[in-house]
Amino acid sequence: MLPEHFLALQLVSGLLAALLAWFCGIALGHWAWALCLFGLVFGFALPGIWLRDRRLRRDREVRRLLPVYIDYITLAVEAGLNLSGAMAQAIDNGPRGVLNREFGMVLRDVKAGLPRSQALRRMHQRIDLPEVGALVAAVNQAERSGGSLGKALRAQAERTRNERFQRAEKAAMEAPVKLLGPLIIFIFPTTFLVIAFPIAMMFLHGM
Repeated sequence: MLPEHFLALQLVSGLLAALLAWFCGIALGHWAWALCLFGLVFGFALPGIWLRDRRLRRDREVRRLLPVYIDYITLAVEAGLNLSGAMAQAIDNGPRGVLNREFGMVLRDVKAGLPRSQALRRMHQRIDLPEVGALVAAVNQAERSGGSLGKALRAQAERTRNERFQRAEKAAMEAPVKLLGPLIIFIFPTTFLVIAFPIAMMFLHGM
């Protein structure tokens, strides 16, 4: 989808939502134009919200599966394969998902005649994450300097795995704070009503 197509989708979504809100306003008998304006704004923003949600889910999948793919590539490189052969083995044996398709695109770019370093940089442009950028930089640096590609890949796998554990620990520590709001707004009042209702009924009947 090109940016022009996405803008057209936003316009169509906004117009449809505005039309639906206008009909609802007519059915209610008032606030038709206010509902129409609200529907236009909401419909225009809805594709952007959907796209942001898809990107967040994609980024989470990449961060979750990247250490697995680096481990596959590292094992294949240390077994004697070159980087392209190692990526092919990772594609064949690794879990299906975003990274499977992205490494497949890297191999297709290389077979089409693109330098491998440039094909990896194009993958980083498509997956704009620091973890992918660090992997691409480490691989390109090892190939330029003639260093051990296996050691560089193993270090990247350990680094991404540690970062994943740190993100999990951070999310676990943030969970109680995030639960505090719903607890105060919904659970505490409901519990208070359940406890207070029998007491209130006893007072009313006693009076």
